[in-house]
Amino acid sequence: MNYRNIALFAVVFALLVLVGFVQSWSVALQLLNLCLISAVMALGVNIQWGYAGLFSVGTMGFIALGGVATVITSMPPVRAAWAAGGAGVIAAFVIAIVTIAGAVQVWKRMKPGKARSLTMIAILVVGFFLYRSIFDPAVQAIESINAASEGYLGGLGLPILFSWVVGGLLAAGVAWVIGKISLGLRSDYLAIATLGIAEIIIYVIKNEDWLTRGVKNVNGIPRPVPYEVQLQAEPWFASWAHFLGLDVVEASSLYVKLAYAALFTVVLVVILWMSEKALKSPWGRMMRAIRDNEEAAEAMGKDVTRRHLQVFILGSAVLGIAGAMMTSLDGLLTPGTYNPLRFTFLIWVMVVVGGSGNNWGAVLGGFLIWFLWVEVEPIGKVTLAFLTSWMADDSGLKQHLMNSAAYMRLLTMGVILLLVLRFSPKGLIPEK
Repeated sequence: MNYRNIALFAVVFALLVLVGFVQSWSVALQLLNLCLISAVMALGVNIQWGYAGLFSVGTMGFIALGGVATVITSMPPVRAAWAAGGAGVIAAFVIAIVTIAGAVQVWKRMKPGKARSLTMIAILVVGFFLYRSIFDPAVQAIESINAASEGYLGGLGLPILFSWVVGGLLAAGVAWVIGKISLGLRSDYLAIATLGIAEIIIYVIKNEDWLTRGVKNVNGIPRPVPYEVQLQAEPWFASWAHFLGLDVVEASSLYVKLAYAALFTVVLVVILWMSEKALKSPWGRMMRAIRDNEEAAEAMGKDVTRRHLQVFILGSAVLGIAGAMMTSLDGLLTPGTYNPLRFTFLIWVMVVVGGSGNNWGAVLGGFLIWFLWVEVEPIGKVTLAFLTSWMADDSGLKQHLMNSAAYMRLLTMGVILLLVLRFSPKGLIPEK
């Protein structure tokens, strides 16, 4: 038993408890929920980087796809939009699939040469114009349906928990396509390619209103737990709250957050257990061998590119699940909030600080870094207010320092990363 690792986790949970006493238990539970989601995200990146050494910075795109999955799976369908252009969108996608399949068959069956190239170009050009001729009018018809509050196709109306699975599958499917294209690239080119693809995904989500309402956002995404108002109207819940000496409104908020925490904990434990099993299996040892020396692994007959594709898909699926969990917690999809600082850089910091290649380290990094990311700003404000208490309220220096408190989180992340890389380069919980 490693008492040092236990102590590190104990410190993190003690900090969460301290937030409950100093700020409020509602804030502490909300922070816990986001820590749990961040830990799942860190596990996804750790699978790609820690297991196989894949330097992918397309994290943001796969998390966003998880958010999209909650909309297309669990939102109720907009029947007027389906009637106006649903059939056209489906027909356009069928044409796109047939066009791509036809081009692939031409590439495989015809002999290399000018005839094959011209035939492929003809198929793609004709298919593209046919696709746009059907797709564009259908999209215009959909987006014109009650554009202020709808203007999109909606979803399938399925339970929100099912969308977490769909989020993983959707991210895995997109990862397969990306991996087939980019996994043959060198590590630095792979990073550039995945970053660009992530930006493309966000661009599509922001601009395709018929799919996710774009920057208009999707509100009212169903929740896997009861609403506070519903709980407050239940006699049994009011009795329970009064028995505990709590206000009914406060108790309902705590109950909902605890329910979310229970669900997220189950998901984290399952993914962590599966990750540990995979890491300690022959497959995991093979992946680490490929990570440490690709040439030697190839000499032993291992298909490096295929194994890279496997681990890339698995890590992306975990990120998709985490993205769906986060959107379920928020209750809305806001494409404008997806940015590389939060959904790529910060997750990489979690993995590096926690210990890449170690699943427990990734979980610890997810908890610790997200806690600091949230709490450093209020701590900075209190600290600066104390240090400048002797200054006059109209002092320009005092106002400047207080306005700079928001940047404490960026400074803190940089300092923590530098300290860990200097004194514990393998992370707080290093890989064995």
